[in-house]
Amino acid sequence: MEKTYTLKVAGVTRELPIMPIADDLSIASFVILGDAELVEAAAPLLVEKLPEVDVLITAEAKGIPLVYEVARLLKLKKYYVARKSIKPYMDSPLVNEVVSITTQKTQVLCLDGADAKEIAGKRVAIIDDVISTGKSLKAIEELVVQAGGNVVARAAILAEGDAAERADILFLEKLPLFPHA
Repeated sequence: MEKTYTLKVAGVTRELPIMPIADDLSIASFVILGDAELVEAAAPLLVEKLPEVDVLITAEAKGIPLVYEVARLLKLKKYYVARKSIKPYMDSPLVNEVVSITTQKTQVLCLDGADAKEIAGKRVAIIDDVISTGKSLKAIEELVVQAGGNVVARAAILAEGDAAERADILFLEKLPLFPHA
């Protein structure tokens, strides 16, 4: 029988499968892609926690539904996505590399140069589904700083493991890690 973790967040309950990601560690697999109910329930609660912002950014791909809904609620006309590869249409992209807990290999994050120009001088909130080690968050923040933006908030639905102890992030619920005995 598959082990699960019962998550209750924003009035929504989900049974998350516990999946091994390393020899000594498993995580509760939280995927918001396709979960409109959870995104719609969580986004307004995150909006309440945010300071005044001009711009939202997330990493491709799991944060996209959430950043869309937060942008819609804030009546922002646009949000930005740090892509996982340089696209042919990008002009002078900013690039950063990261190894996160879920990718476990070097991942590239890219911001189109045109987007970077629009972020310059703006108050930016980084939006994600889960913050765990904070490596992806840091990589996005470095892109925002390179672009000349000012990160004023780092927000996610869940803070996993030690991230829940961080004072510099906003989140709705804690998500435990599952070390192997």
